[in-house]
Amino acid sequence: MSTNVVSVLNDLIETSKDGEKGFLKAAEDTRDPSLKLLFQNRAEACAQGAIELQGLVQRLGGKPETGGSISGALHRGWVDVKSAVTSQSDHAVLAECERGEDAAKKNYRQALDKDLPADIRAVVERQYQGVVENHDRIRDLRDQYAAAKS
Repeated sequence: MSTNVVSVLNDLIETSKDGEKGFLKAAEDTRDPSLKLLFQNRAEACAQGAIELQGLVQRLGGKPETGGSISGALHRGWVDVKSAVTSQSDHAVLAECERGEDAAKKNYRQALDKDLPADIRAVVERQYQGVVENHDRIRDLRDQYAAAKS
């Protein structure tokens, strides 16, 4: 098989860890208790996704990633700056979460374009559907908060 499956999975582990850290940061930045709970739940789901992918990497004999990516760290840094400038408005936090989920969707789509074994593809597809659901829920909430602001 020409696809380095461990490398593809490790990229998705980084994506999941980025999501976990990003959602935890969003939970810190929001003032809304229901958003805080949503972000904490999403962070936990990302953490569980990373654990599942790490198990696949180990099963394949590879060394699983344990942290996020540099771009994810930079994104979280940008969220910090944006939050400071916008007084941590919930709309701004949601907009940044959506941007993070856009990146996650792209990373999962790229992984699904690779030649993956059927059992691994099934896991990646299931996780991708979760990312899409996260994205759409965050987008809808962002739109609700934008409408409430105007």
